[in-house]
Amino acid sequence: MMRSLWTAGTGMVAQQANIDVIANNLSNVSTTGFKKMRTEFQDLIYQTIRQAGATTGNDNMLPTGVQMGHGSRQVATQHIFTQGSLQSTGNSLDVAIQGDGFFQITMPDGTLAYTRDGSFKKDAQGRIVNAEGYFLEPQITIPTNATEVTISAEGVVTAKIPNQTDPQNLGQIEIARFVNPAGLDSIGSNLLKETVASGTPTVGNPGTDGAGTLSQKYVEMSNVQVVEEMVNMIVAQRAYELNSKAVTTSDEMLSTANTMKR
Repeated sequence: MMRSLWTAGTGMVAQQANIDVIANNLSNVSTTGFKKMRTEFQDLIYQTIRQAGATTGNDNMLPTGVQMGHGSRQVATQHIFTQGSLQSTGNSLDVAIQGDGFFQITMPDGTLAYTRDGSFKKDAQGRIVNAEGYFLEPQITIPTNATEVTISAEGVVTAKIPNQTDPQNLGQIEIARFVNPAGLDSIGSNLLKETVASGTPTVGNPGTDGAGTLSQKYVEMSNVQVVEEMVNMIVAQRAYELNSKAVTTSDEMLSTANTMKR
C-alpha cells in the first residue's frame, strides 16, 4: 500500500480539526469576553531510508539523506488572550477589564472559576452574580435602596444611599492573573478553570502589580476577527482539498499498477 494514502489521510484529519476550531471561533463572535482559539500542528515521525553523513567508502560522505514523512497531527488548541474591543452598555453592573486578569466566580461546589465576561447582574438579595447566577468573588451585596452604583477603575464599589451624604463602600472587586493563561481549562458558560499548566492565580486589586483596570458600563467583546477567520477557513478548505487530491492520485497510481498485467 502506498505510504502517501496514509500521509494524506492524516492531513485531512488535521484540517478537519482546524475547521472545527475555526467554526467555534465564528460561532462565538458575539460572545462577551470570548477569546479565540488557534489550532497547532506537528509533523509525524520520519522514516530514514538513507542517513545523512553516512560514509560510502574511500572517506566519502553522503551530504544529504533520504527521509519520508508520515503526515501531520493536531497537538494543541490555544486560547489567544488579546484584548477585545469594549462596547458601551450604560448598565452600571457591566464591567470590562482593560489589560491582564480575570474576574473570579464562585461555583456551586465552592471552587473558583475565572472569566473575562463582566456582564454582571443582581439576584433577589442584591448580590452581584453572573448570567448563571454564580456569585462574584469576593461577594458584594447592593442595598435595595441604593440609587446609584459606581465601580472605580481600581475595583472599589460604592453606592449612593438616600439620606446619606457620602457614598457607601460596598466592597472591592479583585481580579486574578495567571503565569500561563493559555493553560486554563474552558468549561463553557464563559468560564475557565485553573489547571496545573496555568499555575496558581495571583489575586489583587485592579491596576496594581501589572493587573488590568476596570471600565464600568462597558463589556469586553470577543476578540474574534471575522475576516481573519474566513481567510483561515479558506486556507484550511484548500489544504483539505489538496490532501484529498493526493489520496485520489495515489489510488489512481495503485489502479494503474494493478492493471499493468492485463
